[in-house]
Amino acid sequence: MNKVLVTGGAGYIGSHACKALRAAGFTPVTFDNLITGWQDAVKFGPFEQGDLLDRAALDAVFAKHEPIAVMHFAALSQVGESMQQPGRYWHNNVTGSMNLFDAAVQAGCNQIVFSSTCATYGDQDNVVLDENSSQNPINAYGASKRAIEDMLRDYEVAHGLRHVIFRYFNVAGADPEGEVGEFHQPETHLVPLMLDAIAGKRDALTVFGSDYDTPDGTCIRDYVHVCDLVDAHVLGLKWLADHNDSRVFNLGTGKGFSVREVIDHSREVTNQTVPIVEGPRRPGDCTKLVSGSHRAEVELGWKPQRSTLKHMISDAWRWHQTGHYDV
Repeated sequence: MNKVLVTGGAGYIGSHACKALRAAGFTPVTFDNLITGWQDAVKFGPFEQGDLLDRAALDAVFAKHEPIAVMHFAALSQVGESMQQPGRYWHNNVTGSMNLFDAAVQAGCNQIVFSSTCATYGDQDNVVLDENSSQNPINAYGASKRAIEDMLRDYEVAHGLRHVIFRYFNVAGADPEGEVGEFHQPETHLVPLMLDAIAGKRDALTVFGSDYDTPDGTCIRDYVHVCDLVDAHVLGLKWLADHNDSRVFNLGTGKGFSVREVIDHSREVTNQTVPIVEGPRRPGDCTKLVSGSHRAEVELGWKPQRSTLKHMISDAWRWHQTGHYDV
């Protein structure tokens, strides 16, 4: 049986990846500590509750399921929190990943698909970022992900641990069929926060910073639909199965939208006004991050199908209206 160990498989992106894996003929095995994930999101394969900091738990899961590969999503990922608690991010993300890679090597599982981030590039304004752009993270979250990328390269040299690294930009949207969606507690992502404000679940959406050097003063980000994103991860798995070399791929659309533009699109989708208040900039936030994904298109054959603001907001709004996981 083609089992794939999915760390963080009870989270937003991980749960969508599990659905995509099952559709592609794999059996996803979710490994999650449920600190930020939701057991109700585990619908597509076996569930093993555990923590990456617990090496014995990892060894037990590898021995029990004998996965052919790992998709590694599990991480702390809040930029603002990482600025305030850098030690927590280095310990959880980097030490946890080292435990995972050591366990994989010991079990003879030598294929890793790793969820990295555009935050490794830092603040490089008015530049379309590609895989060769310099990496200068400005927060502990991005720095921890860059360190894990370096670790993977060292583990390949020493242990033959082959890998695909995906650096992606702002992920949005939800499963169009409504089986899984985006839900964090506390919520920190723009689209669900915006939809909460529309639905009256919070008083208003806070726009953090209106004085950036952009046309409307708000941050610009490259948004990619979660289903397009996880499709790329399945292609990355197949890339390794075909004995290709380890590779880094950016995942984005090449087009950025400001916070105010996202808000304007939400009005068109929901026919409702978003109540907003303006707040100060958040430490660690970049002005503009836009991806060049030419390599993924050419080498993986990845073509985003739903990565328009209309699709992303519409799918998220549909999920928002059907309910969330139990809390």
